[in-house]
Amino acid sequence: MRWQTLWQARWIFFLFAVLAIISGMFFPILLVPLAGCVLFTLYFFRDPHRDIPKGVGLIVAPADGRVTDIGEMEETEVTGARMRRIGIFLSVFDVHVNRAPAAGRVVYTAEHAGDYHDARSPMASTHNAARTWGFNCEGEMIVVRQITGAIARRIVAWSMLGDNLRRGQRFGMIRFGSRTEIYLPLNAQILVRAGESVRGGRTSVARMVEKNVAEDKIPAMRKVRA
Repeated sequence: MRWQTLWQARWIFFLFAVLAIISGMFFPILLVPLAGCVLFTLYFFRDPHRDIPKGVGLIVAPADGRVTDIGEMEETEVTGARMRRIGIFLSVFDVHVNRAPAAGRVVYTAEHAGDYHDARSPMASTHNAARTWGFNCEGEMIVVRQITGAIARRIVAWSMLGDNLRRGQRFGMIRFGSRTEIYLPLNAQILVRAGESVRGGRTSVARMVEKNVAEDKIPAMRKVRA
């Protein structure tokens, strides 16, 4: 349990405290379900230690959850290039802390307003409120998108533009059920399959394959926004 993560639940605990006082005065029987809610909140905001795998070119999962889709598409916000995308669905029972997929520098971050469709819906990726991160990882661009869901309504950013992060280092979290996407260069070798469960910072989802010198260029980036 980390205080930085638990701090995000402060208003929830405050509400439970007020309800517990009222229940104790007038409806003592409600103290039992309230205690259960407190325990679940502690469980949801857990932030366990993770042993980060070592290895040249390894890319780790940015979030806990289940891989829902893997494919190629145009990443239009940061790189303007075709990339491989891995979508991860986070249920309310998963750890919701997001971690850097590789060692690199935050060169782009932007928050977007939107709807709150179920994170499992195809519309969530393009219509839901989200925050996008661009990481320059030793010359390769990796993009991570935090996407809200029907229950999740808040994205928390702990890192800032210009920060240098280690592989597996925490950079933010999403509150309650949600979706996280990672966009990788086409030369990345995918190590997971759809339907597989992954752990943020611990599961290796891809490995970078060396490119020819002539191809070793970062796609032109859009204007950086904070």
